[in-house]
Amino acid sequence: MLAEKYLRDAMMPHIWCPGCGHGIILQAVLRAIEKAGLDQDKTVIVSGIGCSSRASGYVNFDTLHTTHGRALAFATGVKLAKPELNVIVLTGDGDALAIGGNHFIHACRRNIDITTIVFNNSIYGMTSGQYSPMTPAGKFATTSPYGNIDRNFDVCELAKAAGATYVARSTAYHAASMPDLIVKAIKNKGFSVVEAISQCPTYYGRRNKMGSAVDMLNWQKENTVNVAAAARLQPEQLAGKIIIGELYNNPAPEFTQQYEELIARLQGGEE
Repeated sequence: MLAEKYLRDAMMPHIWCPGCGHGIILQAVLRAIEKAGLDQDKTVIVSGIGCSSRASGYVNFDTLHTTHGRALAFATGVKLAKPELNVIVLTGDGDALAIGGNHFIHACRRNIDITTIVFNNSIYGMTSGQYSPMTPAGKFATTSPYGNIDRNFDVCELAKAAGATYVARSTAYHAASMPDLIVKAIKNKGFSVVEAISQCPTYYGRRNKMGSAVDMLNWQKENTVNVAAAARLQPEQLAGKIIIGELYNNPAPEFTQQYEELIARLQGGEE
């Protein structure tokens, strides 16, 4: 029923590789939209360029498939023009944090009411496997054949430090719990970020000898710790582990609401 309601049949089959986690994440997004009770006609999906950003073309909403790294800039324009709309950005680790990094930081800082799902597969998948800002140090890519020497971003810590008011992380393996995190992100009146770790067996997995898509999903299971369990563990027990769940929830004044209040004051003659 969700597929019939929310997917565009004419755009199928999708272009994602067999075993890619992006379809799992998109399903979680659509389940969250349904669970949150969003009006389909008042919901806009925005994406940039990359494997994950193809998702906007597959869903039956008003959508924008924008230029590389500019999804949040377009989404900001949509939200400012029509604050009553639900605006969701689907972006990748490269799209959001490399060419789009400055837009990401300032969208967080403004605390504009946009929900951003970062599909993190640790690689530039669409353009043949270059390393991204989320490729871990030491890992291999077409542009780091001897191992990546850059340190990778922690997108959740970056979002929190830049001013996002809701931050969470999940994985494709944790598909059953991911929609609940996205629902909370949607309902937060402010800028929300959900990092969704995705497997890329075609480029990242193959280059780094991680096995099949199933092996990569099992890696996600074995190398993640829920935030509640993490609070009971010692730092040495968390070494090398990825913490998942709701990482930060601290509401603050929202940008479009403040903007409208400013306009109302000025129209009322206040200086």
